[in-house]
Amino acid sequence: MPTAIQTTDELYQALQDNDERPYGRTRTVTAEELVDAAEQFEEPVPLIHALLELQEAYTYGSEPRKSPVVFARLLTLFDEQPDVFDERLRHMLFWRFKWVGHALRQLPEIPLASLRQWLTEMRDRYEKAGLGLQPYYGQAYQVAAHAGEDTALAYELWAGRARTRLSDCEACEICERALFHLTGDDDRALRTWEPVLAGKESCQEEPARSLSYALLPLLRTGHADRARELHLVGYRGCRRNPAMSGEVGRHLEFCALTGNEARGLELLAENRNLFDEVDSPLDQLDFLTGVEVLLQRVEHLGHGELPAAGYAGRTWTVSGLHAEVRGRADDLAARFDARNGTSTHTGRRRARLDRAPLLDALELTLRTRSLDDVAPAAPVAAPASRTAAAVPDALPELILQARKLEEVGHPDAQACFARLRTLVAARDYTHPEDPAVGPLVRLRADLLADEATSAANKDEFAEAAALNEEAAALYDDASQPGHAAVARASALLATAQIPAKDPDGAEAKAAALTAAHVSMVRLHEETTGLAPYQEARLLRLRATALGLRLQTTGSKEHVAPVFAEADLLHAFATRHDVAGQISGALMLRASTHAISGDLPAAVTEIDALLDRLKAHGPAWHLPRTLGLRGRLQLALRDPEAAYADLSEGLRLAADWPADAVDTTRLHGDLAEACMHLGRPDEALRHLTRSAEADLRHGSRIEAFCTYSNAAQLSLDLGRVEDCIALLDSLLAEPDVAAGELDDRLAAQLRLTRARALRAGEDLKAATAEFAALAAESAGWDDDPGSHAMIAAETAVLLGESGEFGPAREAADQAIAAHARDPRYELLSNSLRELARLQAQQQGTEGLADALAFLADAGRIADEARAAGYEGRGRSLDSALAYEHGRVNAYAGAYEDALTALEKALALLGEPGPEDDRVGEWAECVRLAGAVQGLYLERPAPALTRLDAAVSHLTALGHTEETEPLTSLAARLRDEE
Repeated sequence: MPTAIQTTDELYQALQDNDERPYGRTRTVTAEELVDAAEQFEEPVPLIHALLELQEAYTYGSEPRKSPVVFARLLTLFDEQPDVFDERLRHMLFWRFKWVGHALRQLPEIPLASLRQWLTEMRDRYEKAGLGLQPYYGQAYQVAAHAGEDTALAYELWAGRARTRLSDCEACEICERALFHLTGDDDRALRTWEPVLAGKESCQEEPARSLSYALLPLLRTGHADRARELHLVGYRGCRRNPAMSGEVGRHLEFCALTGNEARGLELLAENRNLFDEVDSPLDQLDFLTGVEVLLQRVEHLGHGELPAAGYAGRTWTVSGLHAEVRGRADDLAARFDARNGTSTHTGRRRARLDRAPLLDALELTLRTRSLDDVAPAAPVAAPASRTAAAVPDALPELILQARKLEEVGHPDAQACFARLRTLVAARDYTHPEDPAVGPLVRLRADLLADEATSAANKDEFAEAAALNEEAAALYDDASQPGHAAVARASALLATAQIPAKDPDGAEAKAAALTAAHVSMVRLHEETTGLAPYQEARLLRLRATALGLRLQTTGSKEHVAPVFAEADLLHAFATRHDVAGQISGALMLRASTHAISGDLPAAVTEIDALLDRLKAHGPAWHLPRTLGLRGRLQLALRDPEAAYADLSEGLRLAADWPADAVDTTRLHGDLAEACMHLGRPDEALRHLTRSAEADLRHGSRIEAFCTYSNAAQLSLDLGRVEDCIALLDSLLAEPDVAAGELDDRLAAQLRLTRARALRAGEDLKAATAEFAALAAESAGWDDDPGSHAMIAAETAVLLGESGEFGPAREAADQAIAAHARDPRYELLSNSLRELARLQAQQQGTEGLADALAFLADAGRIADEARAAGYEGRGRSLDSALAYEHGRVNAYAGAYEDALTALEKALALLGEPGPEDDRVGEWAECVRLAGAVQGLYLERPAPALTRLDAAVSHLTALGHTEETEPLTSLAARLRDEE
């Protein structure tokens, strides 16, 4: 608040500003300060307004103890000076009798007799003022429902009476009636709720309150999909709001009873503030019971050791927080029952806690996670494999089994090495004295080599190179020259793949791969005593280096060397029956054909490989091979065949650890195939599965990029709440919240969320997010084009909200950024839209500023024309002329409007048979006809224009575009 308010005008402005703040401590403290400021004025009306604002802040800020105190002051002022209360203030005063009744019910220290005494006071005051008593009976029913006594009679006395001006809103009364029926008739309750659930009735508290109560009845009546939809909408309407903590608790309960315990813990963390910010004991009880249902379920599933967000000041596990919450909620329920002389609250609480899950699993969001996924710092574990070999218990057998499996490249080697890593790390580890096992130094080298492979699979090439070098040194110490050579060759390949920092990264990488290949060949030649599988592995690394070089350059001169190395590998592996490397050589040949552009040859090679794998194995190569054939089919524009191959690959991949068969890519490629086949919802499912697989594999950047694509697709599909829920979940991840994720990727997630909020008509939240992004992106000196895009979108959103001053500032930022990195079409579109919005909302008063936006758009069009830019959409010049017409029409400048529209029509020209500008031309004719015929009152030339256009469009076969023209023409003839 300003340091000193001197006038009532300043006070009213401050009250208005505070009213725009969200409910919470900041708004409440400011309201308290404004009451103090209002005390200085002799006239009582400013104080009345300040007290009303303070009571509202207390009521919706979940501070029920303070609301009645403020109302007592208001009532005293009314009794002393009733004439200063105009009709509006009088209405507000009598309305808020209900607020006090609500506050008193929430406080167990208030005796029931005092509560009833307040109801009597309300009735007496209403009767004295000549007001209808339906609101009084509504309050009486709510007391009865709260205490659990004489509820049916109280309901009839209320529900049977006609509504008055002081009755609760339709939405709130619908909720109360539905809750009455909910005790034994889910279907009737849902029918009663329907106007609120369908969005036909709403208020400040609704539909969020009704949605939270309706979730379980919807499940019980078989409407799981609608329950899911309303959970997403309803949760967003109540999250982190202290005044709606009970609603949050019911959403947590819904998660617990639908197999979404992990999402429940995520939402609990998002609402941690409610443990400390809810002052209402009744709301606390409601919230804590929902929390306990969730924690009880998580603990029952054996995850009591998981961390949970709870009361501030200490860290909590699920079990510890469960015990704390149970004690507090039991005490609250007992206090209310003692006040009311019933066992109602204990019984209701027990009914919620005893309720069994209603569904084993309901996919609530696009990001479905299990409790295993939310365990902190958990080692990345692949899904259980149906074909996995049993891990031996005896240490010598375990070591030998790991090496045997690793020798042939079997995926189950991972599980053996993971177990060995745990055993070796233990303080009491004792290495077996067994010549077959070898020394500890060799085992440590094996473990390092396995870690290096995992790092390379995650594209962590620097880490992989270092681990391989360390492993090679240990292999030397263990007198294992063959293993040392393979580790050093692997280090060479990893080093060559470390991203270069210089501008010409591709050339540098190609040179590094060439050098790595030369070094590998020399290393191969210098190493003696290689086992066949080691020599085959060296040959594979050599071939891979050249294959990566070809992939980097695409140069035809690099094709033959790859085939030569692949053939050398194939011949050696065939001679020594190294099945995995035979497959690798054939796969490399197929990939080389594909990269060089010979797709039919690639398919022929891959078909031969598949036949071999089905006959001779190894079976774990089948998913990747089918994946490659699927990608080839996509390149050949055969999405049906691609879908079949990729689906079969994914089915077979379920038998192996995900990272061994690249499940992530299979899902990603299936998403692409589904999009080509017109199955976007299925594509969305595969995108999220791909991202989840990346997360399990530890590839967070890749996962978030894929999730970003999934969020955009869900928004494109109109699944706005799915999009927002997914992004909320991602943005709440600890590394994202802490700013550790790539800042541009995080900004992209937030930008998509802002667009989704806009699509969901939450303009206030969308505007705030866009404005924050515009401020941040202003510092992106390396990417001014993105700032231009964000600032332009921000400007339009501000314009939609009628804030044209800030919109002008944002537009100027966009123009300045555009000067450094042009975005002609985007900026032109935004400036024209801003002009339209201002003229439409402000009419003549906004014309000058609207025309200034169009002048800027005109300069952008001139720049685009000079630069030879060709837009993907409408011509910037004809679109600008049309907008001049529309803007002038909104402002009543009809002659200027018609002149501009004539110019637009001249720029467009009459459309031809295959002209994609038909719709734009027809709309331009329609608006010109409306301006000319309706506003300038020249129907004859307008009808001539319209009739000629209709004839022309009909001759072209564009009958749909003629409908608005014939409709306007008919109106003009009727008015002649």
